[in-house]
Amino acid sequence: MELWRHYLTNEGRTIHKWHHYFSAYDVHFPRFQSRPCLFWEIGVGQGGSLQMLKTYLGPHAHLVGIDIAPQKRAIEEEQVAIRIGDQSDEQFLAGLIDEFGVPDVIVDDGSHQVDDVCNSFRYLYPRMSKTGVYFIEDVYTAYWPNCGGSLHCEGSIIEVAKNLIDELNAELSRGAVAPTEFTSSTMSMHFYPGLIVFERGPSDPKVSERIPNNAPTGISARVHRLRGRVYKIRHYSDLRPAGGSGPGPTRASGDGNSPVLFF
Repeated sequence: MELWRHYLTNEGRTIHKWHHYFSAYDVHFPRFQSRPCLFWEIGVGQGGSLQMLKTYLGPHAHLVGIDIAPQKRAIEEEQVAIRIGDQSDEQFLAGLIDEFGVPDVIVDDGSHQVDDVCNSFRYLYPRMSKTGVYFIEDVYTAYWPNCGGSLHCEGSIIEVAKNLIDELNAELSRGAVAPTEFTSSTMSMHFYPGLIVFERGPSDPKVSERIPNNAPTGISARVHRLRGRVYKIRHYSDLRPAGGSGPGPTRASGDGNSPVLFF
């Protein structure tokens, strides 16, 4: 857990994080390392997490911290910009997109007020990268009266997420749920204690196939239709990467019409 190591060896600004969040970071953040990435953090605290993420993501990342406290501008440094504004103000958020571009990752660790969290999510989620990740931290505050929440609080991110589970499964609901933009633009939702993560991406075709348990083994080909294309998939016992030996997936030319994918 590389980010966990950065946290434990922190010598910069103060970082305040639940320890179990790092297991989720380890699942969702690695693909953004060492590549151009626009990372937004709503609520910057003392700036330690932005410094940690800057080190973790590498020199190609650009981080934007969003906060309502003007004194947080002092946290700015190379690769890290700070903008002061209300996370539920759509005009302010639109201005940030105009200035910096579409974010790849958004982490909401801001006010934790029920309305703010949902307003930010509703505006930003459909406007972020089509392959982006949206984190909402400390969602247990949706149960807290001082944050405008309660158990089964209508309009809280907890209740919104419950309803979005239906939309995620709309294509498999036999008409019980109408597909929405969320259905077509979301690959997955992940629930952790105190944390909800939304992974954006095109919805995969919903294909179910039954493989008989007496199917031939060895290098016998199995044909799968995925995304309207035919792939001949060899058995794992014949793993051979192109031009060498040993395991590894490769794609070779097929019959001219169908690619052959070797696992």
